[in-house]
Amino acid sequence: MKPKIFVTRRLPEGAMRVLGEHFDVECNPHDRVLTRQELLAGVKGKDGILPLLTDRIDDELLEAAGPQLKIVANYAVGYNNIDVPACTRLRIPATNTPGVLTDTTADLAMALLLAVARKVVPADAYARAGKYKGWSPLLFVGTDIHHKTLGIMGFGRIGFAVAKRAAGFEMNIIYHDAARAHPEIEEQVGAKFVDKTALLAQSDFVSIHVPLAPETHHLISTRELAAMKESAYLINTSRGEVVDEKALVKALQQGQIAGAGLDVFEFEPAIEKELTVMDNVVIVPHIASASIETRTKMGLVAAENLISVLVEGREPPNCLNPVVFS
Repeated sequence: MKPKIFVTRRLPEGAMRVLGEHFDVECNPHDRVLTRQELLAGVKGKDGILPLLTDRIDDELLEAAGPQLKIVANYAVGYNNIDVPACTRLRIPATNTPGVLTDTTADLAMALLLAVARKVVPADAYARAGKYKGWSPLLFVGTDIHHKTLGIMGFGRIGFAVAKRAAGFEMNIIYHDAARAHPEIEEQVGAKFVDKTALLAQSDFVSIHVPLAPETHHLISTRELAAMKESAYLINTSRGEVVDEKALVKALQQGQIAGAGLDVFEFEPAIEKELTVMDNVVIVPHIASASIETRTKMGLVAAENLISVLVEGREPPNCLNPVVFS
């Protein structure tokens, strides 16, 4: 008999096929986030759970699943939706899907940067509305990207991947992180380590690539936005809660910064209404990893974690709490 798993949202077919080969799969039948009660009912009696960031995995849910639950395999790199200590207390391994979405997320960060700087979205709407009557010297004049200063907050895998792309535009790259990167890493992209204050003051574009943690909640708020150049742009593809969204709205309204490119929002799926009507803001609905190749790879990594525990009886490759195997 195959182990039973619950998948909280349908994944790309390549991933679902692999899951079906190894498990008795029950999947959310709706094209929406499950309600809390639907989620609690779905996990009951399962050996494994494959949740998304939209699914809160806590004591209540772990208790609802029952004592046979052996793994929670998150479909994401981030795992702030999972109470990892609660899993650890119950000796349930929790896993994530690192590595596979690095380049795809970096691609989108650059796409947002380019789009907001060059006014791609309002220009597209203008042309589609039939308003274009001929070339004009001042029509949708944006700002250059090449040779400008890019400040990267968080110089991990994704931050470094963004730096590699920015190097192709001959941007001046500075970064800040909790610890300085190895000099060889810096040399590859010509990046310079600076403190947070210097990064905010010097950058023409600030791109955020930090994980969500208590110390990064509202990492960018009123003080930080005021420290940025009036001509600077903020790009966020990390987590919405890293940016104080109300403070961002106020900074944009007051002209403290020039614009923003946002893939994530503080109270997803809700978005501050003012952001949706600003021409100097590009907003997309949390699609940083949304290529068919990457979303399939994420599912395959999650499947590998599930197979490791439920089929092969070994520690999964992406375990967040390996202490449960000690």
